[in-house]
Amino acid sequence: MAAALDGPRLNPRSGSPRQLVVFLHGYGADGNDLIDIGRAWQQYLPQAAFVSPHAPEPCGQAPVGRQWFALTFRDPNERWVGVNKAAPLLQRFLDAELARHQLPPSALALVGFSQGTMMALHVGLRRAEAVAAIVGYSGLLVTPPDDDAIEAFAAEIKSRPPVLLAHGDHDELIPPQALFQATQGLAALDIPAEWHISAGIGHGIDAEGLRHGGEFLARRFATAR
Repeated sequence: MAAALDGPRLNPRSGSPRQLVVFLHGYGADGNDLIDIGRAWQQYLPQAAFVSPHAPEPCGQAPVGRQWFALTFRDPNERWVGVNKAAPLLQRFLDAELARHQLPPSALALVGFSQGTMMALHVGLRRAEAVAAIVGYSGLLVTPPDDDAIEAFAAEIKSRPPVLLAHGDHDELIPPQALFQATQGLAALDIPAEWHISAGIGHGIDAEGLRHGGEFLARRFATAR
């Protein structure tokens, strides 16, 4: 059995946690890569606790980094296989963190970057009780490789939380077209999605993208109360 996930945490700016934001980092990074976003977002979410777990596996292409699942880019099925393999461990972590803070499922938001966005969308849409929101940067919606499996994919969806996707228009690693494919896929599943394109930005997050993410979460948490 894989070891439990863990990573850096950030306490609320004021009082006990009323919300929980979980960051899911990209391929070859680790939890330290995103936790500082929590500090930037404390102005929007002063009562939120933040946690950024390290992905469960050492990264094959970046020995000091981590991965949610392996990427060889040779197997068209590997993303679908990967998100499904990694999902149970992440689900257990989310349940444990909510219990740690004595918060309901509706107080949770998932924020992913790149491979972490793939995990946030996959896991967030399969939570038995809807999370407050999902924010995905520079990622994509992983769907089954077989077009005939789309109906089965839709049947797996258990909740439809609001989603914000952001992407740089100069992203060469995951092209910005992935954002529009994801929003179309979410729309087909009746999942509300907003999107933002950051001009002149590659595979990363700029200040405008961060502002959109923080304001989106503040609105969604206010609605979820």
